[in-house]
Amino acid sequence: MLRLPDALRSEFKEPFGPVYTETAELLDDAAADEPLVVVGDVVTAHLLRAGRVPELSVIDGRTKRERVSEETAAALEDLPPGTSVKNPAAELTESTLRALVEALDAADPQVLDVDGEEDLVTLPAVVAAPDGASVVYGQPDAGMVLIRVTPETRETMRELLGRFEGDVDAAFSILEGRANRADDQD
Repeated sequence: MLRLPDALRSEFKEPFGPVYTETAELLDDAAADEPLVVVGDVVTAHLLRAGRVPELSVIDGRTKRERVSEETAAALEDLPPGTSVKNPAAELTESTLRALVEALDAADPQVLDVDGEEDLVTLPAVVAAPDGASVVYGQPDAGMVLIRVTPETRETMRELLGRFEGDVDAAFSILEGRANRADDQD
């Protein structure tokens, strides 16, 4: 559905929010009563070890293109069974976006188990998550990045997604259909 163009890759080198190396400090700054969406196996494992089960965990069994450590894999065993989606590197498939939206609408903690690469799911997660939610992802060799979902951060991610190759309008229709339903429930 969407493919990251080579010209846009450099915009993903800098973190989209503050970087944390201490899980407790990150959790203090994330809204405790709002949804927590986590993209990445190692970050999810850190939060689980701290006693916080994210409302949505997006994992792929890899970190820095290698299988996660046995320690990380063991921590992830505490997650509920997940929904499997295929998502090649540098892409966002329609099935991944639809599964993301369904998971955000669920009442119980959810897991998207990605066959491929999950890194780019951070962008549509910010677009589709409700205001006040926290989206956390791993910044390799730096720490955990926290993005608080606000109209401004949503617009930043929307602008980046709008520069992807593919059917951007259809992707926004999937993602924003969810956001509009959530606003109607408030």
